[in-house]
Amino acid sequence: MPGLDASHVVRPDWPDLPANVGALATTRLGGASAAPFDDGKGGGGLNLGLHVKDDPEAVRENRARLQSLLPGRPAWIAQVHGADVVDARLVQPGAPVQTGDASTAFEPGVVCAILTADCLPVLFADLEGKVVGAAHAGWRGLAAGVLGATVARMREQGAGEITAWLGPAIGPQAFEVGPDVLDAFRAALPDGEAEQGFRPYPGREGKYLADMPLLARRMLARDGVTRVHGGERCTFTERDRFYSYRRDGAGSGRQASLIWRV
Repeated sequence: MPGLDASHVVRPDWPDLPANVGALATTRLGGASAAPFDDGKGGGGLNLGLHVKDDPEAVRENRARLQSLLPGRPAWIAQVHGADVVDARLVQPGAPVQTGDASTAFEPGVVCAILTADCLPVLFADLEGKVVGAAHAGWRGLAAGVLGATVARMREQGAGEITAWLGPAIGPQAFEVGPDVLDAFRAALPDGEAEQGFRPYPGREGKYLADMPLLARRMLARDGVTRVHGGERCTFTERDRFYSYRRDGAGSGRQASLIWRV
């Protein structure tokens, strides 16, 4: 079975990641999926989502290739754009499906995993490497407090000061939204902070360009997390690197962001 190499994944530039914590984000490269889930260059794509209309056997092959880089089985959860946090230990073969948009782990070898195609993946670790977490922050979940809920769960599990990394997501030059999204963040971020994450879309009345990484940083700061890295990679514009639902619609696969203790 072909494996994944360094060119197929993103290793976070995360200066304060503890030495006993591993993390990575996948791309669309290095897999077995055929068009439209391919790598965009005539090769197989690394789609990891079983819920899209890809060949299930190809997805299983892709997940097996990813597994070669991990100490344990990824805790795949059913994401619903909410704010519930799952204990990653409970995600086991044959067990009931766990529904939520974040997971945490404090035991070595338990891998928190999030699937995205434009939504913002956020990985967490406390500075002592005791607890890790991963959150799926689409705009609904972000406004609903999924990041704060993840931080709170980690602290309940013994985390000290927490650091975070923002993975590949649709960038502020591409994420067009309506006034409903701005209103949701006005409710979540009082005192005018929400407006910092939006600017009018030139030539499109009533439309805005939203800066999800900036909004995530504001939400995290509200919960006492100020060591925040990443947020530069854009899934929409980096066509040769990432899947994007906004760009490709139903033909978009899913990439993963994962974190674990070793």
